[in-house]
Amino acid sequence: MRIVPLTLLLTSISLTFDAQKSALKLPAEAPAYPVTFPTLLVKNTTKKLVWSDEFNKPGHPDTTKWAYNIGTGNNGWGNNELEYYTNSENNARVDNGNLIIEARKENVGGQNYTSARMLTKGKADWTYGRFEIRAKLPAGLGSWPAIWMLGSNIDQVGWPACGEIDIMEHVGKSLNEIHWSAHSKLYNWPKGTQKTAKAFISDVTASFHVYTLDWSKKEMKFYVDNVLYLTVENENKSDEYYPFVAPQFLLLNLAVGGGFGGPKVDDSIFPIRMEVDYVRVYQ
Repeated sequence: MRIVPLTLLLTSISLTFDAQKSALKLPAEAPAYPVTFPTLLVKNTTKKLVWSDEFNKPGHPDTTKWAYNIGTGNNGWGNNELEYYTNSENNARVDNGNLIIEARKENVGGQNYTSARMLTKGKADWTYGRFEIRAKLPAGLGSWPAIWMLGSNIDQVGWPACGEIDIMEHVGKSLNEIHWSAHSKLYNWPKGTQKTAKAFISDVTASFHVYTLDWSKKEMKFYVDNVLYLTVENENKSDEYYPFVAPQFLLLNLAVGGGFGGPKVDDSIFPIRMEVDYVRVYQ
């Protein structure tokens, strides 16, 4: 593991965008992937809000913005998780100004748990931009919440050629350890070549934090509360390395167990929830 030396140069910085955001916190642990931090996200004022969901209307999430994967994903889109994904308000609903994605201990579709996997596929996708998601994560062994993106051409080229951008992953077996990754045809987890980082960030299951992707043709930068943790550069090789020059859609889900979250699950934790205050996209 190679860690870039820490350089700390803080000058007077104005943070006026959102009054309810948490104060900036420096990472408590160095990420596993070499990046330089702390680097603060400087908002590009030329970017305008082009899409958002503030989750202000109680009940079922806005169907003009969100679709659902239904089932177990055993036809190709799952990750050996233990839940059955539904579009029920028991598993996905807006309450008190937040989106609630809730995993429950109940038998549906031959599975012992239910949850929701929401996505903007077929409704909205983007090439480049800044993506901000303010969320509070669940705790507990077996939980696996994620905020991520997939290439809109996945049905034509498959995974991982379509590209995958993991804006945030957390697994309950490693409390408060956040993961960021980018996967492509030649950089992906089955090969062990994905571009990735992880770092300990205190209280992600007790407090809201802002998870940000700043994405351009040149590079992708991953932040939590405006602090940079991972940079993935376009090495100008080919789309097999950096397919992130084409549209991607957004996904929000809470898995139980699976290839990353499992194999053990503590049944005493249920129901558990990921809460999302807002999703905002700037271009």
